[in-house]
Amino acid sequence: QVQLVESGGGLVQAGGSLRLSCAVSGRSFSRHTMGWFRQAPGKEREFVAAFSWSGGNTYYADVVKGRFTISRDIAENTVYLQMNRLKPEDTAVYYCAARSSSIVVTADNLYDYWGQGTQVTVSS
Repeated sequence: QVQLVESGGGLVQAGGSLRLSCAVSGRSFSRHTMGWFRQAPGKEREFVAAFSWSGGNTYYADVVKGRFTISRDIAENTVYLQMNRLKPEDTAVYYCAARSSSIVVTADNLYDYWGQGTQVTVSS
């Protein structure tokens, strides 16, 4: 059974940083795409960042490019999202997701597994 468990959310002031973690278990993800999405109140879920677990390019939404970094620790089976220079508009529930393909996509409906989400709140 595949499990994705996020942690690391919280309240931070604008300009601050947070690092989200996604612990991955249940199977080998060597041929999977791992992504982060977010959903703000009253808005649709949106793509944040993604990469192929086996390596290669990473992709970022324009609104986070240069501020957020997605990475992985293979030994720990963990995916991270380092978020710097946070803005109030980054406030959302952040979700970790996995796709059963190494082809990276940004559409959330193409991801097969989801975590429960972690709240990030950025105060002005």
